[in-house]
Amino acid sequence: MTVWNFARSPASVLLMIEFGRSRAIAPPALLKGSQLTLKQLADPDFTVQAAQELTVASNLLRLAGNEAGVGLKVGLSYQLSAYGLLGYGLMSSATGRDAIALGSRYLALTYTFVGMRYRRVGTHDAVVFEPSPELSPQLQRFFVERAMGATCRVLRDVMGPAFALATFDLAHGAETGSRQQVLGTKVRYAQPANMITFEHAQLERPLPQANAATAAMCERMCAELLSRRRTRVDIVSFLNEYLATHAFERPPQLKDVAALLNTSERTLKRRLQEEGACFRDISNAVRKARAQALVAEGRLSIKEIAQELGFSDMSSFSQAYKRWTGVAPSMSRQRAGGS
Repeated sequence: MTVWNFARSPASVLLMIEFGRSRAIAPPALLKGSQLTLKQLADPDFTVQAAQELTVASNLLRLAGNEAGVGLKVGLSYQLSAYGLLGYGLMSSATGRDAIALGSRYLALTYTFVGMRYRRVGTHDAVVFEPSPELSPQLQRFFVERAMGATCRVLRDVMGPAFALATFDLAHGAETGSRQQVLGTKVRYAQPANMITFEHAQLERPLPQANAATAAMCERMCAELLSRRRTRVDIVSFLNEYLATHAFERPPQLKDVAALLNTSERTLKRRLQEEGACFRDISNAVRKARAQALVAEGRLSIKEIAQELGFSDMSSFSQAYKRWTGVAPSMSRQRAGGS
C-alpha cells in the first residue's frame, strides 16, 4: 500500500484516454466505474485517487484485448510536461544525477504503482522496478511496463537525445507482438529483474536547461504540493476510495476486493481487524453515503441508482435505503426537492 496509494494529477488518466482513442476506445468506456468525468479531468487542480486510476487502467487492459506491451506503449507517452512542477524541476536540475535525486524524493508526485530502486553497478547505474504484490498479475505487468517506459521517456527528455540505455530487462516473458526495442536498445524478456541500466557518466553531464533558481523554486513548490496530497496508506482508506468510486453489478464482497489486491480473504480480514474495522460496516457506510448523494442529486432514477450500487432490483434497494436512513428513497428525493 505504501508505494502507490496517493492522490495524483489527472494527467496520467488523460494520457491513457489518448492512448485509448488511438485504439478507437471511447473515453466513457475507459472511465466506466471510476466516477471520473472528462470535465473533472480538464481541471488542473482536480486530483485523482489511486483507486480511480486503477479502475481506468483495468478498463484499458480489458478493452485493448490481446494487444501486447500496452503498459510499455502507454509509458513511453509520459512526456516531461505530464509531471507538472516536478517535470520543470527535473528539467532545471544541474545534472542528470541531481534530476534522479529530485525524482526519488518526490516519487509521490508521479503516477507510479510500483516500487523503484536506484543503485550504482560499476560504471553503470541501474533502476530496478518492483511490482506491487497487492495488485493482480495483469495489473502488475501493466504498471511495471508503464513505469519503465515513462522513466525512459523522462530520462531522454531531461538529458537530451544523446541519452542511451545499456540494457532494458523485463522479468516476464515476451508475447506475440511484444516490443523489441526501447530508445534503440533491445528489450530482453524473462530476465531476473525488471531493470534498466545506463552509463553513469551520462548523469554527470550538465543539463542543457539547468537553472539553479528555477530548480530551487520547483522543489519548494513540490514540497508544498506533496504536503497537500498527503499519502494515505491504510487499507480502510483504500477500501473507502475503491467502494466509493466503483459501480457494482452486485453488492461488493470481501473476496472481490481480496482478488483485486491479490491476497486472501483471511489476510484482508485480519488487516481490517488490525485497524479496528469491518468490511461490512465500511461497505454499508459507503453505499449509504453514495445512495443518499445520488438520490438527492436527482440525475438518476431510483432504479438506476439501485443498479449503480449493485442491488438486484429496486425493491431490495428501497428496503436497504429505508433501513439506513429511516425513509424510502422516493420520500428522501421529495424532501431534497428532486423529481
